[in-house]
Amino acid sequence: MLVVEDDQFVRSALIRHLTEASHTVRSVGTALEALREVAHFRFDVVILDLGLPDLDGSEALKMLRGITDVPVIIATARDDEAEIVRLLNDGADDYLTKPFSVEHLSARMAAVLRRSRAVAADDPPSRVIRVGGLAIDPLRRQAELDGARLDLTRREFDLLAFLAGRPGVVVARKELLAEVWQQSYGDDQTIDVHLSWLRRKLGETAARPRYLHTLRGVGVKLEPPAPGAPVAGPAHEPSS
Repeated sequence: MLVVEDDQFVRSALIRHLTEASHTVRSVGTALEALREVAHFRFDVVILDLGLPDLDGSEALKMLRGITDVPVIIATARDDEAEIVRLLNDGADDYLTKPFSVEHLSARMAAVLRRSRAVAADDPPSRVIRVGGLAIDPLRRQAELDGARLDLTRREFDLLAFLAGRPGVVVARKELLAEVWQQSYGDDQTIDVHLSWLRRKLGETAARPRYLHTLRGVGVKLEPPAPGAPVAGPAHEPSS
């Protein structure tokens, strides 16, 4: 569970009760910290307060939905019906108005998890995409390189899966923005940064590509390494 709550008293109480209920809990007090957490860890549920100090929770919800489909339960003192409807339409899975009991929260969490797992169980058998030593499972959102699991953020995975589904095809940046970022326009630097991160995890560089090839002014393509190309394992982040 990820608890996003800036009130230290409420936050401590939630952590204590959720931990006592055998949940593993991480917690943050700002929207930016929450975004950082979901980009690097997999959560079953996010409990999101709206009154955050750096960014309103409604905006944080939209940004969260841009990088993860994890169930989100809004927990806030606001009780305006129009806002509740808007938040649910923007991607919230449930809404709790403070004050609420831990038992109430636990019941809502259990219901959200049941729905989430039921959807996953109904998924058809996954079709694994294979390009060279890459194996990408779109439904399970897992990727491997030469048998080693790749630790990818949601956006990195989406970018890799989209390109791998079109091996050898040059994809224009405009198409990447539309299909991967769901944006009709944007900054090319966004794509460049994510390509750079993805290359590091694939064990390659822009100067010495193996899978990802950029054609200046045209777009990007993913294809199997050329015969005889050196094998490189995925790069790892330095230990802190």
